[in-house]
Amino acid sequence: MAKRATREAYGETLVELVNEGLDIVAVDADLAGSTKLAEFGKVFPERLVDVGIAEQDMIDVAAGLSLTGRVAFTGSFAVFATGRAYDQIRNTVCDAQLNVKVCPTHAGITVGEDGATHQSLEDIGLMRGLPQMRVLVPADYWAAKAALRLAATNDGPFYVRLGRHKVPEVYDESFKGGLPYAGVVRQGSDVTLAACGVEVAQCLAAAKTLEKEGISAEVIDVFSVKPLDEEVLLTSAAKTGKVVTVEEHNVATGLGAAIAELLAQEQPSPMKFIGMRTFGTSAPGDVLLTHFGLDGDGIAKQVEDFLG
Repeated sequence: MAKRATREAYGETLVELVNEGLDIVAVDADLAGSTKLAEFGKVFPERLVDVGIAEQDMIDVAAGLSLTGRVAFTGSFAVFATGRAYDQIRNTVCDAQLNVKVCPTHAGITVGEDGATHQSLEDIGLMRGLPQMRVLVPADYWAAKAALRLAATNDGPFYVRLGRHKVPEVYDESFKGGLPYAGVVRQGSDVTLAACGVEVAQCLAAAKTLEKEGISAEVIDVFSVKPLDEEVLLTSAAKTGKVVTVEEHNVATGLGAAIAELLAQEQPSPMKFIGMRTFGTSAPGDVLLTHFGLDGDGIAKQVEDFLG
């Protein structure tokens, strides 16, 4: 199974969209090589602006470009793009409903050796709490291309969470996603595993392990964290009766919190939240997934404990 990082879809997808007639520009904060926006700049140098190490400027420049009728994308790393520039995203982009797409890379603990300061574990919560903002967390390269296309072709603010870590393919080039969209990628009857991003492939691995123990796990890719695909999630929860959320993010404000809010109002169900409760640390991405119990084996063990 091929492995590619979701960030690898960024620059090349924007090139495709411009070639298809969309008036797209991109703004980066001195990290275009890492975010892969440099690939866009090689083809369309007049459409890429690098503001230097100035994330707040990055958002405001993108906001200004959007007011000229262009679709404005931004880069940087997730911890800087959402943390340092939160005020500009909130007050300039979301309050005015500007056509700005915040699409940073290097999200989550799988940033790896860069360590805790660069491992964004709060970004989904920060972004999903903002009115007008849509939040997409693609599981693989193909889902990332779909997320970027949805952001480009739907007006208003978007947050697309991209990663550095190479992940297995869950989909192929036919994947389109949607607003909202959650897809059942494995059918099951005993427990629902609802995941996003890199954790979708890990949950599929966990489901295979659980199957050997006689546990049938349904795996849902929550591609759209905001808005949630309520029908798919509620249907699965009703079928299995138990829900486990899995995310490479702090459990306090991310995917698990969003699904808990839905179930609390519509269909109370026993839940377990698998994710981060501390800051990360420095090590290769795969090592960190295992260390924090976010790999397939770690997830399977926690699900077994939850089911008793």
